Amino acid sequence: MTSTHFLAFDIGASSGRAILGAFDGCRITLTEVHRFPNEMVLRNGHYYWDIRRLFEELKTGLKKCIRDLGIIPVSIGIDTWGVDFGLLDGSDNLLELPFAYRDDLTESAMEEVFKMIRPKDLYAKTGIQFLRFNSLFQLWALKKKFPTLLLQANKLLFIPDLLSYMFTGTSFSEYTIASTSQMLNPKTRNWYPDLMLRLGIPVHILENIIEPGTQIGPIKPDILSDLGNPPVSVVAVGAHDTASAIAAIPAEGKNWAYISSGTWSLMGIETDQPILNEESFRFLFTNEGGVGKKIRVLKNITGLWLLQECKKIWDAENPVSFEDLIKGCKKVKPFQSIVDPDDPAFMNPQDMPEAIREYCRRTSQAVPETLEEITRCIFESLALKYSIILDQLRKISPHPIEKIHMIGGGSLNSFLCQLTADATGLPVVAGPAEATALGNILSQIACHQGIPSLDTLRGFSMNSVKTITYKPKKTGEWKACHIY
Repeated sequence: MTSTHFLAFDIGASSGRAILGAFDGCRITLTEVHRFPNEMVLRNGHYYWDIRRLFEELKTGLKKCIRDLGIIPVSIGIDTWGVDFGLLDGSDNLLELPFAYRDDLTESAMEEVFKMIRPKDLYAKTGIQFLRFNSLFQLWALKKKFPTLLLQANKLLFIPDLLSYMFTGTSFSEYTIASTSQMLNPKTRNWYPDLMLRLGIPVHILENIIEPGTQIGPIKPDILSDLGNPPVSVVAVGAHDTASAIAAIPAEGKNWAYISSGTWSLMGIETDQPILNEESFRFLFTNEGGVGKKIRVLKNITGLWLLQECKKIWDAENPVSFEDLIKGCKKVKPFQSIVDPDDPAFMNPQDMPEAIREYCRRTSQAVPETLEEITRCIFESLALKYSIILDQLRKISPHPIEKIHMIGGGSLNSFLCQLTADATGLPVVAGPAEATALGNILSQIACHQGIPSLDTLRGFSMNSVKTITYKPKKTGEWKACHIY
């Protein structure tokens, strides 16, 4: 059967990949074409994203697909993490590398904004969880610390939109990535200009919002000139990686929650309308845009970042694999120490293992010393956090929650999946690990084949992936677990 090919670029905070999707009209087969590292660059005391290098990596991935595999994709789509952006001047030149959300630029910005707008009022307007690195707070910080930069700005483009712009020369703001900014009205699905004007942030820099599944246009001729300028277009997909991932969940009905598990854990439910009430404000759930005009009601949780940063420290002395860490931590006595993954101490410490030990000292717990003890502490802490968020979700959800779909890289970790099932008391359906790339490709298929139904797209996902279900076992042990 003849297949149509689409290329997904999925860029995370630590790595990026080009994934080729072959669609035969029923199922999608994924092939990794290119993989590359991504990390913040430190310059003049601030952390940035090297957007030009990322663009070169994307071009390399596309050329590998065409030259090495002999496949010309119909289109490409780009998804990344949220909130971060680049600023362009009136001549469409990038004014500065995009600040990285873990930079301390916004250290006091949130509190300063709260002096001008009450948190409750800000939440009522935007429905977004308060995180110090949200785009709104970044812009406020730029206004205070780099005013010339903001004065020179003519366009604000979020990271995936900026990369798409570099491919096409067409500027826009894709809905799902714009919804992470805390500058969007979740009811109208458009910008909140009054909010920005109140804070003295220019409104004219914002681009028109478009829906995922919109065709942007052809790639500029000079980019593929050495390959004969094959006809490849760019499609705006669910540009926030979590939005693409959730679109690919092989689920039916509504009675489920999800955990998109990677550097961050995004846990929530999918709804047709935003949830903006006293309970959602009390728990600070975010209302972000989804594919298919859905709302992602979720909580951002610090995820495998803790283990990734620990491994960096350990590898500097004696390299160790994630597989060995998981195997070893299973032998450690459970529930010796629990940390709150979202504690500010874990935002960007120089030494993550020591930050975890210091947290345990500060909270009068047993201090994990070995690699395996720290790894077990991280996994149990994440599972406990998931159970806490599940309890909160149940208080605001318009429908019952009967199971959890875990997607992303964390879904390959059988130990974490089982801990999550035990801690929450719900079955955990694990997979697909490549949900983000799959969702990215689904939006491209929707664009080119005129498929408006998210249920239909999820049917393609069900046909394409295998899942594993973890049933709860040792639920009783978690009830006596230390709660921070």
